[in-house]
Amino acid sequence: MLRAFFLFCLIHSTAAIHAQHYLTRQTTPPKVLKAFEQAQAYSRAGQMEAALKQVDAILRRNPTFVDALLLRAALHMDAHQYTQAETDYLQAMTLAPEYDPRAWYPLGLSQLRQAKYEQALHSFEQYLQGPGAHNETQRTRAEQYAANARFAIEAIRKPVPFDPHPMSDSINTPAPESLPSLTADGNMLVFTRIVNGQEDFYFSRRLPNGAWSKAEPMTGINTPYNEGAQCISADGRTLVFNACNTPDGLGSCDLYLSRWENGRWSRPQNLGNPVNSKYLERQPTLSADGKVIIFSSDRPGGQGGRDLWLTRLKPDGQWSPPVNLGPQINTAGNEDCPFFHADSRTLYFMSDGHPGMGGFDLFVSHLNTDGFFGKPENLGYPINTLANEGGLTLSLDGATAYYTSDAHDPRAQPRQNRVGINTDIFTFTMPPSLRPTPVTYVKATIRDTHTQRPLSAEVSLYTMPDNRLLQNNRAADDGTLLYCLPTGQNYALHIAHPGYVFHTARFELDSVHRPEQPFLLQVELAPLPAAGETPTVTAIASAPVILHNILFDTGSALFLPESKAELNRLQQFLKDNPQVRIRINGHTDNTGTPEANQALSEKRAKAVCDYLILGGIAPERLQYKGYGENHPIASNSTPEGRRQNRRTEFEILQKE
Repeated sequence: MLRAFFLFCLIHSTAAIHAQHYLTRQTTPPKVLKAFEQAQAYSRAGQMEAALKQVDAILRRNPTFVDALLLRAALHMDAHQYTQAETDYLQAMTLAPEYDPRAWYPLGLSQLRQAKYEQALHSFEQYLQGPGAHNETQRTRAEQYAANARFAIEAIRKPVPFDPHPMSDSINTPAPESLPSLTADGNMLVFTRIVNGQEDFYFSRRLPNGAWSKAEPMTGINTPYNEGAQCISADGRTLVFNACNTPDGLGSCDLYLSRWENGRWSRPQNLGNPVNSKYLERQPTLSADGKVIIFSSDRPGGQGGRDLWLTRLKPDGQWSPPVNLGPQINTAGNEDCPFFHADSRTLYFMSDGHPGMGGFDLFVSHLNTDGFFGKPENLGYPINTLANEGGLTLSLDGATAYYTSDAHDPRAQPRQNRVGINTDIFTFTMPPSLRPTPVTYVKATIRDTHTQRPLSAEVSLYTMPDNRLLQNNRAADDGTLLYCLPTGQNYALHIAHPGYVFHTARFELDSVHRPEQPFLLQVELAPLPAAGETPTVTAIASAPVILHNILFDTGSALFLPESKAELNRLQQFLKDNPQVRIRINGHTDNTGTPEANQALSEKRAKAVCDYLILGGIAPERLQYKGYGENHPIASNSTPEGRRQNRRTEFEILQKE
């Protein structure tokens, strides 16, 4: 027994001694060296199987041949066989720690690709501290990989909530699906699908039961060329997308725009110079107001690789020269797939240049008061993994995210970068700390009050109380229009059409409002009497017009400053229509005595008349009347009801 023990020790001691006598190209027998050079030739020629077979044969006879181990490790790396690569690199480094210190770099990379972050960090630190880190480009990459490893170690210790679910087979198929975008009402999803190597756009609509309809190709947009990435506007009527290798293209991929008109998509228009160039422009995102496009491009003037650029719609309808989003957002790596949320301040994008889990990670940045985007925040683990995460879009309230992943189950950890894996679209609940400002929307349908004919009225949206114009557009041919409304701000809406009485609305979102409850307006505009015409019953407003944005101090007839804009619009309306005579009606809630409310309503109605007279409106065209608390339009039992009852309105008078 004792003899066997000593024999065991002798064998292993001898093996340890022999391990020190590793072989290199300088110490290898000529026959073996020739075989090794043949393996190298196979590798350079791209004949990887032959190279691997050759080097396997060499190592079976010469297991301590370090150069052969390093070559086989490199071949495994090229084949994405990271476990085998790590084994060979480790064996080579164990045999000859100082023979080729550059090997720490690919060893760290093989470990990083397996989510062995602690080991990878050690390997990259060894590389950076050793004599092999003299290649500046490789050193920069090693520093980035080390930063990724450090980030990943901490991120895994503090995971964020994440429970993704693949979308149904109405959306996902055996073909790759990616790059989803969503209309503001959440009822239309547009995405890219690759069929037989051809990239096309598909759309699906949300059914009444919440499911999605079977996706259909977008007729009028898809062509024999590749339509790669798109963004559907908030109202679903504008599509901005990139198409590649088209006859009218300026570069390999250009940005195009199409509008939904008369029940079909218009012929896509190339955005042209200066937006498009001879370089790559792709993956656009359109702001909620349709005035900003952010896209990815490799054009000169950036930080390196593909950067994010921004262009604005000018008053003349042309797009401004694109501006690089700068080094806060862009890196020496690649930034792609931007998504500018409808809150107009939160940008999501994917990047392989900022510290992350590996590959492309998802990031979020917020627009500062100085007009620049702040430092990006990684969405964290396990939203981000070793796989490439991208193509993110969010619902208006920021709670529901849609994104692209190349994993069957994104929760399976770790995930390695793989080749030939189809992408699918997943949905998950975005952690609250990573959400944008919640946004709701107003959707107005505008018609003639008598004929019910849709009116393509002019609709203006203002912030209150500063009365800053946010948007000014015409309703579509069917009389509809949609505006997004970020919460935390009050808004005024003004709807006007030549020959009709105008309409106003007010949205108070500076206090608590549930974003999932949009404002759906059915607006009926009454035709005005023609100039010189004696109004008839059918030619006057069928109901008084509420001036939602004329507000008073509590218990007073003094205007709040924000009332001035609405008063001026009413004044201009009367100047534009000199044949119109109106009566101003004042109403209160039931707080206080009926007598006091009656007096207050009369004073407020008179205050409006006095303002109009001072602005040049003839007194004989104006009347006023107070109704006190007698004509409520909502219950006085709730604060919201009382707010609605405290109102000023006008009605058009027949000629006496």
